[in-house]
Amino acid sequence: MADLLLTNVRTPQGEAVDVLVRGGRILQVGPGLDADSAVPREDGGGALLLPAFIEGHTHLDKTTWGSAWYVNKVGPSLTDRIDNERKWRADTGHDAASHSRALALAFLRAGATRIRTHVDIDTEAGLKHLDGVHATRQELAGRVEIQTVAFPQSGLLARPGTAELLDRALAEGADGLGGLDPCAIDRDPVKSLDVLFGLADRHGKPLDIHLHEPGELGAFTLELILDRIQALDMKGKVVISHAFCLGGVDARRLDGLLRRLALLDVALLTTAPASRPVPAVRACREAGVTIFGGNDGIRDTWTPYGSPDMLERAALIGLRNDLRRDDEIEWAFDCVTGAAARACGFADYGLAPGARADLVLVDAGCIAQAVVQRPPRRLVVSGGKVVARNGEDAIA
Repeated sequence: MADLLLTNVRTPQGEAVDVLVRGGRILQVGPGLDADSAVPREDGGGALLLPAFIEGHTHLDKTTWGSAWYVNKVGPSLTDRIDNERKWRADTGHDAASHSRALALAFLRAGATRIRTHVDIDTEAGLKHLDGVHATRQELAGRVEIQTVAFPQSGLLARPGTAELLDRALAEGADGLGGLDPCAIDRDPVKSLDVLFGLADRHGKPLDIHLHEPGELGAFTLELILDRIQALDMKGKVVISHAFCLGGVDARRLDGLLRRLALLDVALLTTAPASRPVPAVRACREAGVTIFGGNDGIRDTWTPYGSPDMLERAALIGLRNDLRRDDEIEWAFDCVTGAAARACGFADYGLAPGARADLVLVDAGCIAQAVVQRPPRRLVVSGGKVVARNGEDAIA
């Protein structure tokens, strides 16, 4: 862990301050700070000081980042994309280690120092992809904190043996357990959730469930999930990713679901896609539900879109939710900073003394301007160490 004196920066509240880092954590924030001459110094040039960003939901193992363009000819359904991806990876010998490393470093250069990634576990690949991402996690430790979620992308019940592989993945270091559409994919929501919650309980790991199911079907599944959370006392240990159903039910149904989500401290992940109904940031905040952001896949066999720039994702969340005022755009920024830290359990986050010194400097007058204009990252600091300057790696 490093020491650092960062001078001449401005907080989001507009104060001109310096930041003193000791042992990789923020020791002081205030004007006119000084340190021993041996402590490295960085002049911030009056730039805006931001907490480093968090990618709350991506798939590092799937990406083609750094490789030749993937020509996408896949069919339109979810199962088309699942089957196509599994075959492509097997045919090409796709290397999750090198590709996850390339994308994780791209995230870091753009200011994200913490990443939650879902990693495919299936009966054909076994734990191969997880092993690759864990190799990246180990190599980049100290620069990027990577959480892995063992994810049954091809289904849990549909492919016998998957539950046993998920059990192994959790035993071998996966940080959490993922689920996928218990009705639409597994076709047996009760049994699917029995297996999923049983594994999470056995290993003491949190859950992050992909719920693409629309409208009343998704609302039904969500109620079943909430019933399990309440019965098993898993308050604060479950994330629902996507939750498209919350954008497609009537106001009374939505209000009831949001109340239960808030009561059970269940966070929602949104990528804010333009093509699907989505949970509304405003409604979630008013109900006391934590909602945070992520890209989902980035340049893979599912989609050519996505970017490791979390300011861009915040802008897309703001655009999808019609957030126009500066204070509203700060809600979108919160989705890729503080809210993501709370939802994913990334500890010691922020700009206060005691927090891990994960910092970003940009040339902007305020958070809203940074989100909308997405200026170059002048400096990225991770654990008190300067890791990137102007979009380029600062250490080998």
